Amino acid sequence: MQTPLSIVVVEPDPARAVAITEALRNEGPHEVLVVSDDAHLARRIQERNPDIVLIDVASPSRDVLEEMALMSGPLERPVAMFVDHSNAGLAKAAISVGVSAYVVDGLRPERLTPIIDAAIARFHMFHQMRAELAATKQALEERKVIDRAKGILMKARGLEEAEAYGMMRKTAMSQGRRLADVAEAIVTTAGLLS
Repeated sequence: MQTPLSIVVVEPDPARAVAITEALRNEGPHEVLVVSDDAHLARRIQERNPDIVLIDVASPSRDVLEEMALMSGPLERPVAMFVDHSNAGLAKAAISVGVSAYVVDGLRPERLTPIIDAAIARFHMFHQMRAELAATKQALEERKVIDRAKGILMKARGLEEAEAYGMMRKTAMSQGRRLADVAEAIVTTAGLLS
């Protein structure tokens, strides 16, 4: 943790909350907010908009996981969950709602820095993977539309595939539009005319 972070710590035990807060502040001038109960957790985290959320619970309840699923937080920021004991179902559920680090054997102040660093790194890695996946899906969808538009032009104008593609490309360049947008317009127009 090189730069100061805004951190929300969900910790019901006041003594543990103080120990965690002190450990975090010893690592740097972090802004730490302690939330002692999980009522309206999603709303409170969204209002605070922290860099990372640390949740310390003896055993995660379905309510906590449902609250996390309701918030978009885990997809917007790293979340590290510390539990005293767990089972495979709860661990899997926590990961599925976007928890970046699921640590069994509780939250111990001396382990905070490496776990936070790992949670942040893992969050950024998965965030990048999600962005790349979304871009790939969009490119595939655009490719399908371009191929459909080429087919429409080939049939309507009696063109070869390369000629249909060239026509769309030339139109896109002359109009300052993306090829996929021109193709979408062709497919939409053909749909209206058929």
